[in-house]
Order: sequence, then structure tokens, then C-alpha cells
Amino acid sequence: MITLNAFNVMAARCAAEYLGMTESMEKGNLGLKIDFFMNSSIFCSWRDSIISLEATKSLLPWVEDLKLVSRCIDAIASKAVVNPKKVDWSFTITRYSSADAPFFMNGISPPWNGIQSDHVQNVPEDWWIEDICELDIDHFWKVMLAIKAKSKVSSGVLGEALRVYAYRWLPGVAKDQNLVGTVRGGPASGFADDFVESAAKHRFLLETIVGLLPADRGTCSCSFLLKLLKAANILGAEASSKLELAKRIGLQLEDASLNDLLIPSLSYASDTLYDVDIVHCIVGHFVMQDRSPAETPSYHSHQFPERQSPWSTENLRTDDNSKLMHVPHSIKIRVAKLVDGYLSEIARDSNLVLSKFISLAELIPDFARPVHDGLYRAIDVYLKEHPGLTKTERKRVCQLMDCRKLSMDACMHAAQNDRLPLRVVVQVLFFEQVRAAMAGGFLMNELPSNIKALLPQNEGIHHRMRSTCTLEDWEVLQNECAALKCDLDTMKQNISKTERIRSSVQKQVVNQSKSKGIVFFPKKVFSKLWSSVHQSGERLPDSPGSSENLAGTTYPAVVKEQPKQHTRRSRRHSMS
Repeated sequence: MITLNAFNVMAARCAAEYLGMTESMEKGNLGLKIDFFMNSSIFCSWRDSIISLEATKSLLPWVEDLKLVSRCIDAIASKAVVNPKKVDWSFTITRYSSADAPFFMNGISPPWNGIQSDHVQNVPEDWWIEDICELDIDHFWKVMLAIKAKSKVSSGVLGEALRVYAYRWLPGVAKDQNLVGTVRGGPASGFADDFVESAAKHRFLLETIVGLLPADRGTCSCSFLLKLLKAANILGAEASSKLELAKRIGLQLEDASLNDLLIPSLSYASDTLYDVDIVHCIVGHFVMQDRSPAETPSYHSHQFPERQSPWSTENLRTDDNSKLMHVPHSIKIRVAKLVDGYLSEIARDSNLVLSKFISLAELIPDFARPVHDGLYRAIDVYLKEHPGLTKTERKRVCQLMDCRKLSMDACMHAAQNDRLPLRVVVQVLFFEQVRAAMAGGFLMNELPSNIKALLPQNEGIHHRMRSTCTLEDWEVLQNECAALKCDLDTMKQNISKTERIRSSVQKQVVNQSKSKGIVFFPKKVFSKLWSSVHQSGERLPDSPGSSENLAGTTYPAVVKEQPKQHTRRSRRHSMS
């Protein structure tokens, strides 16, 4: 006597089909009885459905012909989408869930740890994940598609299921295991076949997981996606999988960490430590999501002449259905700091070519970098690790940096940095002098026009500074800086001298108005008159009503009109 259960019922049904024990031979035959048993018992149980599905792996292709696999999958998916409040069967969950928070805070273990009993309160929404993660990749893929087709499970829960499955079956994802040396060096000769087979299996598993990722943004954490991208790079996954991951990471790049962005490069065509092309594509997708298609830059393969990865030739191309979104300015600043930190790390690689360093740094718009200290640090590290750069190359990389946006500490370091070109040091010193003058109470409207053109408030500073950077002679730069400093000193003296003259003239006019009949103008009218004469720079001719004052400066004195003028005109009229 054989007792049917979830472990042997599939084999019994295939045997009945093989022996011809079907309804076509005799009514009420074994095949019909087993089908009734499965519908009334096996497919009504959560655990029995999963066990039966696992048992079908060794019964191909009979189970496919009898549609037993699809019946098991439909039973599992139907129970996975049930409202958690109606779940009254046993299941397994050992992960920390948000519903566990009240229990862990009180030092009490959740009631559903381990094998769950019936009629449990507060069943989490993702209660079914751990049980289906025990399936192999083929069955897991089919179950996930069936669950997604029912459209009753949120994208966040689907993303969590993929994360748990990847941590369960993919090496190097759950923990930061170092597989780089193993892949590059290759396995021992006695295990070459096993190694190749295992790598192919993991590669297929990873590509399947990427294909199942929900379309909604934020359903999977950025850290998890970056770990998948690292694994894809190590396992040599298809270019389409890498591009899909890069696009998803770019949409939430602000949540990434610097350590996750350090993706090792395993290409034999390049000796660089990290894969800069992938990060370039990620940052490009982040920048592109805030632009219209007409404004979106196209990054072509000629930017990477040294090495073209097979998937980077299509970089930054999106489908027509992709939605553009506004990125807050604070997020752009956060990503700019992250990219500057990444530049500082990859700059230590002596094999990193200058074009890739500059191309990645220029992806970040200028307004997203209010302070250039991080970019200056990356440039300084690159110049230190690449002492063989030509003068032109050093000037080119330093043009990425805006000396106006350096902090006081960065300016002090740059002024003493012998790795920087001399003209950059001169710019740093000059802007520090102007900043100190402004801090000392200098009025903006009193500055000469040639100095105003170089101040940060002027919108044309960037182009003016670039034109100054083209000077090749150190003496010319030094003389120009000295002349500008002399203009500042002269301007200070002229302002103080003008104030003294103005005060003295006003006092002199008041004193002379009592004794010489000079009309005393109000202070506002006199100031306008004085300003017009002072700006013209001309001396008035000497007259009985004019006076000399400090430093030979001439000021006007207006005399009342005398009545005898009228008398003279009268006499002339009479004589005529």
C-alpha cells in the first residue's frame, strides 16, 4: 500500500499516464483519482504546492505535457497574492520585517519566527518570500511572473523577493566577498570544468533577476543594484543587463555610497583598477533625467579611445517612454560630492588616462558644485600620481577647477602646491586678495571696471578667467597681478582723499558765505555740483568768485547778481 503525499504524487500521476491508466481506458481509473486528490489536497496547501513543484524537476517532460507545473505555479501565485489578514496557513519567515518592530523593541521574539502556526496576527505583506526563494531559478522565474501578472502585490514586495533570492544564491552579493582574484586568475586546472559551469549558472541567474526587476523607481535599493552590477561585471553578464542596471542606478544615484561605486575592472584590454566607463554611464543617466531630449548630450565611443567596452557604445540612449523628472538641487549637490569623492579614488590609479578623468568630471554641471574643494582634491591626487603629464595636460585638468569656489583652507594649500601650473597659483593668490579687500569694507561700486570683471559676482567671470589662463609667460602674469594690486591700493587712497576734500570744501563755503556774499547751496545740491566738476577733471578759470583749496583743487563760488549790471546795459542802450 502506497500513501500519496506531496513528495510522490507527481511521480504517481506521471506513472499512471505512462501505464495508460486514464479515463479513455476505463472510467474512474488511477489518473482521475490522483487529479482529484491534487485538486482537493495538494493544491490547497501552501507548503504542499511548493514541495510538489520542486518534485517535478526530475519528471520532465511528462509534467510539462500533463501541465502539472503550471497548476502548481498557479496554486502558489494565488496564495501569494491573498490579503495577509486572511492568511491562516503555515509559512517560514526569519527575516527582520517592519511588522517585527514592536516585538524587537520590547525584547520579544516575533510570533512567526521559524515554522508558522495557524491564526497568527499581524502577518507581514512579504510572508511568502522565503518559501519560494528555495525554488531553483527556472521555477522561481515562473512563479514571479505569475505573481506579477495578478497585479495584486506591490512593486516593493517584488523587489524584496528578488533581493532575498539574490542574497540566497548569488556569491558576493550578500557579503562583500572578493571574487576578483578568482575570476582573473582562474581556477585550478582540476576544477576548470566545475568553475566554468558554476560561473555560467550564476550568470544566468543574475540575468534572470535583472529581467524580473520591477519598472517602478526605488523598488530596489541603490546599494543592492550596485552589488548586482559588480556581480554582473565579474561574471561577464550580457551588455543589456549591465545597461539596465546602470540606468536604474542612475535614477537613484543620490542613495549610493562611494564604496559601492568602486566597481572592479576585469577587462584584459585595460589595466585600470576600476571600471570608469560604467560609472560614467550611471552619472550620465542621472544628469539626463533632468533634461529634455533636445538638451540631452550624446556620449559616443570617441570619448573613450583607449578602451571601448562592448556595452558602452549605446550609452545614454533611452526609449521614448522614459519619463523625465525634476531633480531637486540638494540632490544634485549630493551627487556632485559623491562624484568628486569617486574621482579622488580613481585618481590614485596610475593607469587611468586623462580623457576619462576629465570626461567624468565634466558630466556634473557647474551649478551643482558650489564649492570646488572636492574637485581640487581629486585634481591634486591625479597630478601627484601622474608626474609624467605634459604642461598642456596639467593646464587642461586644472581648467576643471574654479579658483573662486575654493575655501580658505583649499586656497592656502593651492598657493603652496608646486604641482599646479603657475598661472593657477596666481589666480588663487589674486582672488584671495580681492576677497580680503571685499571683507575689509570695500564697496563694490567703487572698484575699477577691470577688477569688477574678475569678481565672482560678474556673470562673465568664467570666460574672462579662461582668457587670462592663456598667458604663457610667468613675468607677464606676475606683472599683471602686481598692477591689479596697485590699482586696489590707489583706489583706497583716492576714496579717502576725496572724502577729505569734500568735507573741507563744504566748511570753506559756509565760512565764505558770510563775508563775500556767496550763495550757500544745500548739501545735496552741492554734492551733485561737486561730483560733476570732480568727474570732468577740468579746472575752472580764476575769477573774483573762485578760491583755491587743498592740493590745488579748484571749487566754484557763485556770486549774487549785482544791480550795476543792469545799469551798464542801460547806458549802452542809451549810447547806441
